[in-house]
Amino acid sequence: MLKYILLLLYLLTTSISLLQSDAHIFVYHRFGDSRHPSTNTSLSELRKEFNYFKKHGYEVVKLETLVEALRDEREIPDNWIVLTIDDNFKSFYTKGLPIFKEFGYPFTIFLYLKATEERYRDYTTFEQLRKIAKYGTFEYHSYSHAHMTNMSEEQIRADFDKGLAIFKKELGIKPKYFVYPYGEYNPLLERITKEYGFEAVFNQNMGAVSKGTDIYDIDRCALVGKPKLKTYLNFDELHNVEILEPTGYPKDGILRRVRAKVDKKAKKAYVYIRGHGWRSVKVKDGIIDYKTYKKIRGKRMKIGIQVGTKLKVKVFMGR
Repeated sequence: MLKYILLLLYLLTTSISLLQSDAHIFVYHRFGDSRHPSTNTSLSELRKEFNYFKKHGYEVVKLETLVEALRDEREIPDNWIVLTIDDNFKSFYTKGLPIFKEFGYPFTIFLYLKATEERYRDYTTFEQLRKIAKYGTFEYHSYSHAHMTNMSEEQIRADFDKGLAIFKKELGIKPKYFVYPYGEYNPLLERITKEYGFEAVFNQNMGAVSKGTDIYDIDRCALVGKPKLKTYLNFDELHNVEILEPTGYPKDGILRRVRAKVDKKAKKAYVYIRGHGWRSVKVKDGIIDYKTYKKIRGKRMKIGIQVGTKLKVKVFMGR
């Protein structure tokens, strides 16, 4: 009898977990290339992840399917997964693609055009990309893959113009979607991407996708190394959260306070600061007020707020 009760509790918990989850977009880079562990996914790990999706009832859908649902303001099915690949490394063509084909999973590659145009050794050629096009789709990741938040408006537009012209000439496609190089963006870059007519824009922040997600700021989780896949799949998007402080990158590079407005019913939350990890904090009347003294490393400050399984990340760029 006890065995059946435990089974019932397990099934109930699993069902609740699935109901609370949103759709997820994952991003890969290299495949089976141990020279670059920070951006590599081993073939055994890739197969393990794909088998997990299949076994647990997840549906891997085209990126376009998800974007169209967001645009039409439709409810996003909880079991949807989208697979994307950044930077058109050759290892996808030689090692990753056969596994995608084996499982029949659709994918979208965001292209770094300069690497292919100038025939960088570790990147696919245009001929290889044309072969890949039989199985997946291509979208835009910039021409030079530079830190575009450090570029002037003139430089950004020149990069876009050159990259999009090559895209059209070599592949006969006008891309609809854009991914920020390094996941970095600022108001200038956001404005220009909209002016160029991109229908959706993606970052590289941990999170999820649901009805109401900003179509010009869609989260994707990077699957590299041996990620905690179950944890990523349990993350929902945290709506109705407002980060009150900081409002920008601190001039002296020291973060002193994180304030955010969340659900008034929440009693506890977690604050994430890039380079310093997570910290449990109290919530009082729907307000997080976390005083700290953290030195920010690098030019990108990432702040995350987690309440339960719901997560929201915001990035602030320095100069």
